[in-house]
Amino acid sequence: MRKTRDKLLIYILMAIVVPIAGELKFFPFLGDLRVSLGTPSFFFILLWFRQSRPIPAGFVTGISVVAFRIGLETLEPGLFLLDDALKMHFPVFFYYFAFAILFHIFKVKKYHSNPIYIGLFGVGAEILATLAELFFRSIFSHTPLTPKSFTMIVGIAIIRSFFVLGFYNIFIIRETRLSEEQQRKRSEEILMMVSSLFVERIQLNKSMRNAEQLTAECYALYRSLKEASQESAAGRALGIAGRMHEIKKDSQRIYAGLSRLMDHENLKDFMDIKEILYVSITANRRYGEMVGKTIQYGVETEGSHPDYHAVILLSLLNNLVSNAVEAIQSTGKILVYAKKAGEQLLIEVRDTGSGISEKSKKLIFEPGFTTKFNESGLASNGIGLAFVKETVENMGGKISLIDEIGNGEYETSFQISLPVRELTKRG
Repeated sequence: MRKTRDKLLIYILMAIVVPIAGELKFFPFLGDLRVSLGTPSFFFILLWFRQSRPIPAGFVTGISVVAFRIGLETLEPGLFLLDDALKMHFPVFFYYFAFAILFHIFKVKKYHSNPIYIGLFGVGAEILATLAELFFRSIFSHTPLTPKSFTMIVGIAIIRSFFVLGFYNIFIIRETRLSEEQQRKRSEEILMMVSSLFVERIQLNKSMRNAEQLTAECYALYRSLKEASQESAAGRALGIAGRMHEIKKDSQRIYAGLSRLMDHENLKDFMDIKEILYVSITANRRYGEMVGKTIQYGVETEGSHPDYHAVILLSLLNNLVSNAVEAIQSTGKILVYAKKAGEQLLIEVRDTGSGISEKSKKLIFEPGFTTKFNESGLASNGIGLAFVKETVENMGGKISLIDEIGNGEYETSFQISLPVRELTKRG
């Protein structure tokens, strides 16, 4: 139903626009050669609205152009004769109808991304459609086709076809850029989601190792209790070992599902450092706006960088930048700085928040420690910085808190140092 309505609206658009555009003329060269905009408008609408059917569109447009021109003639002073008006204007119908038939036969819609094909078709179709109009016009007025008039037909066909082509390509380029922008935003969103899943997968893998270790310890306890003939306690220890084993199996299934989900997305594994920083900033800018904060974000890079593993860096950056957003009360600044120093990548995340107290500095990297509470007074899980520290150290790097209080514009700065080789390993 909707498709039918859309097609009807396109036909109405053609019936209005093309007759009016046909009365608008320009002079491409010095002299009396005039070129109307009716055909370019018709050709462009056929190209742009690909859901329309060319033959009905040509029929409707041809009738509307004839009716419009006859209507204009009735407004002119002097004697109006319908028979003469029909002889004068009705051959135009065959022009648009023939053009539409050719558009359909040559399946131009399939080649909308091929400008050369469209341009050549436009020239050829306009020449043939004009000849069709002249054929029917000669029946009524016996107008001969001379070499001069044919040359003029070809010249006008070339001018109008490539006028349409240029205009059409402008719209195609704009449409392509919009599509690329939407795809870029979607890729950024997926990349942020995957980087978050990367964090959860690491935590889950850690839980799996803990569960495996606890299972082994519980089973060893069961064996000891069994040897000591403490059957009741041994049974409970064996039950705990069994339940821990089930937790491990469930965690393995979830881990496998997360891995498949991450591998399913067709994303770039390695990206330019500036692109990685901007993706993180973009996501956290949205987060800051969501919580009602006005924050200025800055990105600075120094040195020549290879492409780095995007998911690993984003998982680290997101924790640090989101912490910086949360540290700012209402307005402030966040700067993310990256520098390649020898074989190390240095990343700093600075903010103008309230800073970190001396007491908290000693505990800031401890698992479970947090200074963040929600509106209900519940504490966050406190694994963000602990995860960053563990991941960085597992890669042979280090993270440090730099106290910026009283030393410049920023209050807090976290610095990560990572071996470049760990971020550029492939496979």
